Amino acid sequence: MSSFFSKLLVTIARKKLEYEHSSAKINNRQVIPLARQIRIEVKHFIKDYTYVLIGVFSAGFGLKGFLLPNRFIDGGATGISLLLENITQIDLSFLLILVNVPFLILAAKTFSVKFAVRSIITIAILALVVHYVEYPTITEDRLLIAVFGGFFLGLGIGMAMRGGSVIDGTEVLAIWLSKKLSITIGDVLLLINIIIFSFGAYILSIEIALYAILTYLSAAKTVDFVVDGVEEYVGVTIISEQHQELRKMIVEKLRRACTIYAGKGGYGGNGESYDKDIIYTVVTRLELAKLHTEIDKIDEKAFIIMGLVKDIRGGMIKKKPLK
Repeated sequence: MSSFFSKLLVTIARKKLEYEHSSAKINNRQVIPLARQIRIEVKHFIKDYTYVLIGVFSAGFGLKGFLLPNRFIDGGATGISLLLENITQIDLSFLLILVNVPFLILAAKTFSVKFAVRSIITIAILALVVHYVEYPTITEDRLLIAVFGGFFLGLGIGMAMRGGSVIDGTEVLAIWLSKKLSITIGDVLLLINIIIFSFGAYILSIEIALYAILTYLSAAKTVDFVVDGVEEYVGVTIISEQHQELRKMIVEKLRRACTIYAGKGGYGGNGESYDKDIIYTVVTRLELAKLHTEIDKIDEKAFIIMGLVKDIRGGMIKKKPLK
């Protein structure tokens, strides 16, 4: 099976090169590196969408197994959808897409079109799961509904983020507003959800709104546990012999700045230290999946150190503009 897959990748790479360079003669020295890149892209695609599918089915379980049958709501775009479903009786699967569309348009402008498209696909799959997959109603105990409904919904949101997309667009709005208003993303999300819960208290009941706050806290803590917060930056240190190629990739493909440290390797072949460049860059959680993919294309054995960056100021944090 592995041999067949390798041959298939080589054939695809050769066909692609022949299409791009119709007049040139293609040799194996050109085909093998491209086949390796395609293999890495396929591997990361499978991993990312495995996260997404786990997230979608987990969120579907939280919605249909706990919240929806008991007329509970949550925060964010999902909470808005649940609230509208209670008011209008429109199918939740349709509302999930409708409510998230404005946020995803903003995501295309704030992050990238590719990220927005991946998120649209993820939300569309969630809508199909909610509409067609039958989940059992687990409990009618309101405390258990609030806690475990929030847990499975938060797990779904977090796993989707690990796959490089979102199933709740309010995080995108929060990131955008935090840059415009110079306040933290957590504060923006809190304000958005206060408005949603206030409407929930007025339309449904104060008791439901209070349980909704518990659901939101449970979901938020679960998301933090899975992805350590979408609003946080990640400092990435990369040590590799291919440091020049990695530097160009970060600057040209990710459009991020990076710093090169002049370091010394302590594990030389002859027992002596040797000079080595060390790359340091800062990216968002949503860019980590792409960064790992691009690093693997260049050097799968690169030594990578990642750490959460809670406070960041000055320098060039935003993406470099396209030339």
